Amino acid sequence: MDVDEPRDETNEHVGFDFRALGERERYKLMIGTIVPRPIALVTTVDPQGRVNAAPFRFFNCLSADPPILALGVENHADMSFKDTALNIRLTEVFTVNIVSHSIAEAMHVCGVAFPPGTDELAAAGLTALPGIKVAAPFIREAPAAFECRRHLTLELGRSRQIILGEIVYAHYRAEVVDAERLRIDPARLDAIARLGGSTCATIRDRFDMPTPTLADMQAALGDVAE
Repeated sequence: MDVDEPRDETNEHVGFDFRALGERERYKLMIGTIVPRPIALVTTVDPQGRVNAAPFRFFNCLSADPPILALGVENHADMSFKDTALNIRLTEVFTVNIVSHSIAEAMHVCGVAFPPGTDELAAAGLTALPGIKVAAPFIREAPAAFECRRHLTLELGRSRQIILGEIVYAHYRAEVVDAERLRIDPARLDAIARLGGSTCATIRDRFDMPTPTLADMQAALGDVAE
């Protein structure tokens, strides 16, 4: 069968041709399905040193060597850059602050479309502390933060950029990390994630599921065969 020919769906499945869907339709399916997505509360500075803070729900880590994380930043409707993207282009730096349950509402305030020049952190009741390696500050109340230098920017058409940042310094609240073993306490990190629509989730329900070894699988399959 040619790959472009429609395939019959069973009664158990409903299919969507993404090439036939509009941008908003694809968006709704993707954000409702690719979950949970961590939230980055990104702080940047403009060339005059004014701080901007904005949340991004298209965010994740991509590599540990080099240490790279990624932000998906959508442009304004007129295709002009949002403050975060523009500041990163002009200064080459940004800081990603992890959003815990305790600062979730403050993060939401930072997402309001304030007029240019508004101090989002002040409006949200959050505190900016000076960065160690970059000019972009980190947020005192955040459980963890990564200072980043821009590594690469990918232009996806006219509407969106993928910004890759190299982590050059990390901040943790003392109760979150075991500094000797480099272990993060997920309960104290208490991060939240984005689901579809306006729905968010916590990481408070957890379970361990070690990857089985080949020996484990051979033993299990041997038991079944017997």
